[in-house]
Amino acid sequence: MATYSFMDVTASLVGPTGEIDFGYGSANADEGIVVSMGESKNTMTVGLDGEVMHSLHANKSGTIAVSLLKTSPVNRKLSLMYNAQSLSTTAWGKNVIVIRNKASGETVTARSVAFSKQPDVSNSKDIGVVKWEFNCGKIDQLLGEF
Repeated sequence: MATYSFMDVTASLVGPTGEIDFGYGSANADEGIVVSMGESKNTMTVGLDGEVMHSLHANKSGTIAVSLLKTSPVNRKLSLMYNAQSLSTTAWGKNVIVIRNKASGETVTARSVAFSKQPDVSNSKDIGVVKWEFNCGKIDQLLGEF
């Protein structure tokens, strides 16, 4: 029987203003790290006679969302990186995110990465989660085997 554990997940954001780890051990929230592709890889067109045509899209863009507990020290590091990079176009959109699962061999590499926005922040009875979203120009994924 195969076993998955977030304990095997490493993740890092590397860019012109530093490097930040946000995998296991970073006070990750239950929502973890979510990789979403921007659009379908294919469009299927069906002709009047029932024949089909497939159109392969070159687009590899998407988003990566990282959910951290409000008390995670990584939030401050990401906030400082966001503020530094937003000062100049020479630093904006030049990050790389790498996510690995060492048990399964799964690897996600995202290039041309920019912060989507400052995260929404709540100060309430139950503090909750800070969700960082990144726009990624190119995402390459290799799923693992458990």
